[in-house]
Amino acid sequence: MADQRKVAILGSGSWATALAKLLLNNLEHIHWYLRSEEDIAFFHKFRHNPKYISDIQFDINRISFYHSISEAIASSEILIFAIPAPFLKDSLSTFQGNFGERTIISAIKGIVPSENLTVAEFFNQHYQVPFKNISIISGPCHAEEIALERLSYLTIASSTREKADELTPLLKCHHVKVKSSEDIYGTEYSAVLKNIIAIAAGICHGLGYGDNFQAVLVSNAMMEIKRFLEKTYKHKRRLLSSPYLGDVMVTAYSQFSRNRTFGMMIGKGYSVKSAMLEMNMIAEGYYAVACIREINKKYNVKMPITEAVYHILYDKVSPALEIKLLTENLK
Repeated sequence: MADQRKVAILGSGSWATALAKLLLNNLEHIHWYLRSEEDIAFFHKFRHNPKYISDIQFDINRISFYHSISEAIASSEILIFAIPAPFLKDSLSTFQGNFGERTIISAIKGIVPSENLTVAEFFNQHYQVPFKNISIISGPCHAEEIALERLSYLTIASSTREKADELTPLLKCHHVKVKSSEDIYGTEYSAVLKNIIAIAAGICHGLGYGDNFQAVLVSNAMMEIKRFLEKTYKHKRRLLSSPYLGDVMVTAYSQFSRNRTFGMMIGKGYSVKSAMLEMNMIAEGYYAVACIREINKKYNVKMPITEAVYHILYDKVSPALEIKLLTENLK
């Protein structure tokens, strides 16, 4: 018997599209908020997303589409947000209600830029959603491989393992295994930091650094993440497990990683603006690096890779020069 819970996806990108595919394995019907009315009309006519992972075909009779975010929120008891973090606050600007006892699941791997808050912190502070009603979806997982039905692993982090266990049946299927975690903070911040690391990896690849150096870079990145998490939120976590190390590796190395692609273009000489225009996708790490740097002013954690990426993207320091300096600080 299919799961009878009412679930809404909010977002129109590749990750939202992949999650919709997963949900329809386990639910008779889903609700889906798309910002563009034209995209909704396209879905109804052609049965696939016009812009992202267009080879996934959907049974439109099993989906209720919404152009109003307020109506989408009202439709469901579980809300999966897959709107890029830089646009989250603006997307919710027309929503005047409250979330009540709805469960919010964040599939967003970024920080709300104007607030320097993770998505969980944003919902807690701005909408008074208790952390017990907030969960996080983490990788290592790329939407494109979900579409190809390649074996993948997801992690759902909640305030209690029992809560996470309640949510895992929504997403698991024959090609996706879902694990549970109690480390909301660490899982979310690690997902933010790995996007910064992926930009660094891309920059280095664009500059011509090889696999030997990339291994050193990722090893040092894990130490950087470990220092940050231990200083900001101690928790019993295994950083060598897939939600942490695995997520860093797939984002730093995969051809599907938009943050790595963005960094590679910067390393090859593109400006930030021209790289963003050519990609036509959001590299969350660009916004995250400025937020993490600001947050770290309070903690003073040694974060040489984060600093290097910030100097390249925001201070317009030569990538070749900045990475050369970085190599002297790695172990």
